[in-house]
Amino acid sequence: MVRYVYDFTEGGRGMADLLGGKGANLAEMTRMGLPVPPGFVVTTEACRAFLATGAEPAGLSREVSAHLSGLEAASGRRLGQRDDPLLVSVRSGARASMPGMMDTVLDIGLNDESVLGLAVVSGNDRFAWDSYRRLVQMFGSTVMGVESSLFDEAMTVLREARDVPDDRRLDADALADLVEMYKKLIRDATGHDFPQSPAEQLRRAVLAVFRSWNCERAGLYRRREHIPDDLGTAVTVQRMVFGNLGPDSGSGVAFTRDPATGRPGLYGDYLPDAQGEDVVAGVRDAVPLTELERLDPRSYGQLREYLRTLEDHYRDLCDIEFTVERGRLWMLQTRVGKRTAAAEFAIAAELTDEGLITQDEALARVSGDGLVRLMFPRFDTAAAGVPLAHGIPASPGAAVGAVVFDSATAVRRAAAGEKVVLVRHETTPDDLPGMVAAQAVLTSHGGKTSHAAVVARGMGRVCVCGAEELTVRAGTRNFTTRDGTVVEEGTVISVDGTAGAVYPGAAPLVDSPVMRYLETGERSGEVADAVARALLQADGVRRLEVRANADTPEDAARARRFGAQGIGLCRTEHMFLGERRKLVEEMILACTADRRDRALDALLPMQREDFVGILAAMDGLPVTIRLLDPPLHEFLPDRTELAVRVATVEARGGLPDPHDVELLEAVNRMHEENPMLGLRGVRLGLVVPGLVAMQVRAVAEAVVERTRAGGTPVAEIMVPLIGSVEELRLERGEVERVLAEVRDETGVPVNCPVGTMIELPRAALTAGRIAEQADFFSFGTNDLTQTTWGFSRDDVEAEFFSAYLDKGVFPASPFERLDREGVGRLVGLAVAEGRATRPGLKIGVCGEHGGDPESVHFFHAAGLDYVSCSPFRVPVARLEAGRAAVLAT
Repeated sequence: MVRYVYDFTEGGRGMADLLGGKGANLAEMTRMGLPVPPGFVVTTEACRAFLATGAEPAGLSREVSAHLSGLEAASGRRLGQRDDPLLVSVRSGARASMPGMMDTVLDIGLNDESVLGLAVVSGNDRFAWDSYRRLVQMFGSTVMGVESSLFDEAMTVLREARDVPDDRRLDADALADLVEMYKKLIRDATGHDFPQSPAEQLRRAVLAVFRSWNCERAGLYRRREHIPDDLGTAVTVQRMVFGNLGPDSGSGVAFTRDPATGRPGLYGDYLPDAQGEDVVAGVRDAVPLTELERLDPRSYGQLREYLRTLEDHYRDLCDIEFTVERGRLWMLQTRVGKRTAAAEFAIAAELTDEGLITQDEALARVSGDGLVRLMFPRFDTAAAGVPLAHGIPASPGAAVGAVVFDSATAVRRAAAGEKVVLVRHETTPDDLPGMVAAQAVLTSHGGKTSHAAVVARGMGRVCVCGAEELTVRAGTRNFTTRDGTVVEEGTVISVDGTAGAVYPGAAPLVDSPVMRYLETGERSGEVADAVARALLQADGVRRLEVRANADTPEDAARARRFGAQGIGLCRTEHMFLGERRKLVEEMILACTADRRDRALDALLPMQREDFVGILAAMDGLPVTIRLLDPPLHEFLPDRTELAVRVATVEARGGLPDPHDVELLEAVNRMHEENPMLGLRGVRLGLVVPGLVAMQVRAVAEAVVERTRAGGTPVAEIMVPLIGSVEELRLERGEVERVLAEVRDETGVPVNCPVGTMIELPRAALTAGRIAEQADFFSFGTNDLTQTTWGFSRDDVEAEFFSAYLDKGVFPASPFERLDREGVGRLVGLAVAEGRATRPGLKIGVCGEHGGDPESVHFFHAAGLDYVSCSPFRVPVARLEAGRAAVLAT
């Protein structure tokens, strides 16, 4: 039989797939001998079995009962017994931390009888009734589905009736009344009573965790983080310990290093006389963790020791939840902590210096996505003016957006293309969709370990928490600053998550230190130095070369500064725009060979000049020049606009411009219903006389000019949109003829390899034949994705991609992340067949996927020689190419 339940003493950190991250780490701490309240884990396999059938898995109830009996025996108490009840918590725990999962349910085992026993044994009536009201509230909202705001409203009504400012001032009698109000609220909302049976409470809470795997906010988070939908979640059941037993008790969250900056030291928050959920929810402002040293020196000293032990054991930043119960420290959770991009690089460098990890391990722990965030500009604080408020810098970065006060508004306005900032008193898991949609999150309460801070850091969102100078009024949709300034919804503000400041309007931006390093080599600050070290390590271990897609000398020079080892795609069509467009029109309109030759002769020196500049910028490095690819109609005026112009003149009795008439005839003649599948690429070269010859001559003469100037030009000629080896054979013949002419005319050797783009399924399927005529392959994965899926990118992304992503048809846009199952199989086939024909065939990729971190790992595994991407993504590709090499070993 399948086993569904494991005791903490039976597991370890290596069982995260089965026990979830939370359960596996609790088991690990138990094995390490740390003070962990005992408990057990219901596995992810049980969750998957439940989700598959909708019914409790056979034997699960029996296993839970057996482990509960063991827990009762060890505790000397039974779940829900009248005089001294054993109470447990139920928490979700997926393989990866997921903020969208079900909220914790505390104090399971309390009912109308056992609450009286708890009051007696604890000697604290208020504590007992506060615990009971927490259970009824949490169980009602998370298990029975009652809207959580209804409980908040009931609490407000009671506070106003008792004339107290917050729930801490409610005495035991008031809390007992609140329990009855909550129970009636549940009955009215669901038609069912709050269950008095502790066993029923436990059973229903476990199944509710399973169901929460498919809740909307969990699904949203998984889609955003690309977490598979079929993993399921585990459930941890743990004996309760209480931080709300008075001034000698409390709860907190601690980090072994600052999760925002990566600096070593003890960081976190502590809340005296409170449960852990109060700290995360930000309902009360916590004190810095260092305050625990004054309040309870013994517990603080133990905590420092345990944190050091955990960081040495995990060899990484650790995030810990703990409770002090009447002077006794308990460890409730640990995990490798989420961190900002800056902390990611800084911690990797510091742990290497401390000898805890190797340089390769440090490289594996950073990411291209994190590097992208560090390249974003920051606010110029000197020019930003006086801040509206200051708060805790919970997640760094610079974001500008219109203020909104609820999640639904954030989602709606962001979907309309507006940048927004979500402003809340504090956030809850229900705010997750709004946090995903917003550019930044701003709260007036909470600290670095609040819900807003933890989730924002995990998603890379800018966040400022605990801006107490602000009074947030979600009901009237505004907030007020300390000086009385009222900021209404829709007002644009700037949020500086690095400094913890909020500015009015759109603050000016400056380059980040990381971007300054990439541009100038200047390592200004710890983060820039850590990034430099990671990139140098990546360059030392990576097998993949990294080239850039660049069409101008300026882009080529920038790409080289960013570490590009050549140009993998130089698009010549971009050289035909602007004033040169008229010459292209002339070539298209030419009805005689002489007229067409005059237009091409006029274009030749311009093309040559372009290539000279690019080859100079990339001197000594390869430059792959793609012959003209798009359909020629793109160089002509808009068909409708031209027709209207001609018709308007004719309707007024005038004679239209003869040039307009000629252009309209050409546009009509060349009109295609599906131009991207029509006369373009190699087809142009075979159909339009002289076009390929002009372009190849421009390349060859540029090579000659650079050679005579003492340079080392390395030009490669790439033929686009090949579907048949015969097309490439014919085009190659024309290319080699022109190269030979220039060699003979100048006496300078011009040796340009001739290759092709593999961007059609047929080209991939016949790559073995095509390799007979190709010196190199370069995958054009943008068009290969379009033609494999039958998608027109310009049309489908706006029409139905969002719906496809929501429905899970694909986890990410196939134009952003390579479709491994379909397009990836074609790539693998073409690599294998191409090299079977021509061993040592150089193969790269020049689509946008060449700069996508996950896709780079695929290209490494597929055996490509290089990736090519936009200049700004070159550092990301360098980093990920190195990580791919390290992670593959």
